[in-house]
Amino acid sequence: MSRPRVTVLGIFAADLVFRADRLPKLGETLLADGFSLGAGGKGSNQAIAAARAGADAALITRIGADPFAALARSEWAAAKVDASPVIADRSRPTGAAFIFVQSDGGENAIIVEPGAAGALSAEDVEAARDVIAGARVFMTQLEQPIEAARAGLRIARSAGVATLLNPAPAAPLDDDLLGLCDYLTPNESEAQALTGVAVATLDDARRAGDALIARGVGCAVVTLGARGALVHGPGVSEVAPALDAGPVVDTTGAGDCFAGAFAAALADGRPPIDAARFGCAAASLSVTRPGAGRSMPARAEIDALLDGQPRLAP
Repeated sequence: MSRPRVTVLGIFAADLVFRADRLPKLGETLLADGFSLGAGGKGSNQAIAAARAGADAALITRIGADPFAALARSEWAAAKVDASPVIADRSRPTGAAFIFVQSDGGENAIIVEPGAAGALSAEDVEAARDVIAGARVFMTQLEQPIEAARAGLRIARSAGVATLLNPAPAAPLDDDLLGLCDYLTPNESEAQALTGVAVATLDDARRAGDALIARGVGCAVVTLGARGALVHGPGVSEVAPALDAGPVVDTTGAGDCFAGAFAAALADGRPPIDAARFGCAAASLSVTRPGAGRSMPARAEIDALLDGQPRLAP
């Protein structure tokens, strides 16, 4: 029997990660504490996270024909992500990202250039219709053009596939698009950008969730960093708390890890709150190791953390 399928639309970006005490000012040069090159991009990260969390994951994207493209294919093969829908674009470079990671605490700042994936179109998505329609969960984000995301959500909705949008990076979204989302997974700042509600408390997050549901979202899953995630929808408004998996090393990709593991758990038939607990466990593990795609934990690690570690209070 095949594993539950999650199909992801999004970008790959080669992550050029610099560790330092702080970002330089304009005109200033700083010496870094370390450097690494790894796999990133929200779509790729989420597909890897879903695959490592136990789903049969496929990725729809564009990459170039360059060394970063070779890196992408190597990472997908290692995670057993189905890359057959990936389009090789010889006219554009593979995406890349500059990532600053603070040496003390692991907080990050990121600049992304989507490269070839910036040309993803509704026509590209239509060509992958069967991959979307054959999934249990379809998920996407906003690093590629919004119209490509809209096309994917529409195809999934018409096929009866559960739809998930991670609205990052934050951008204005119309009610038509939000109405295609069974699940929306904003963080606090993204929830505020979409609703105007500043999310400082749990009650704020619930008010933001209400506003999103009023605009057509089926269930709002507001990620709250170290406090976990609020699942807010019909018949449920509950926090899935973060877990203590060890010292925080690097928060890059933690939101993608949550989203990918959450989608994998939904595809496995878990209720949303249980899927969020699974996602929080995965994200809690991911921040204890460096990198984005390479930090995604395996299913056995997630299950062990859920079974054996005390939960932190939300």
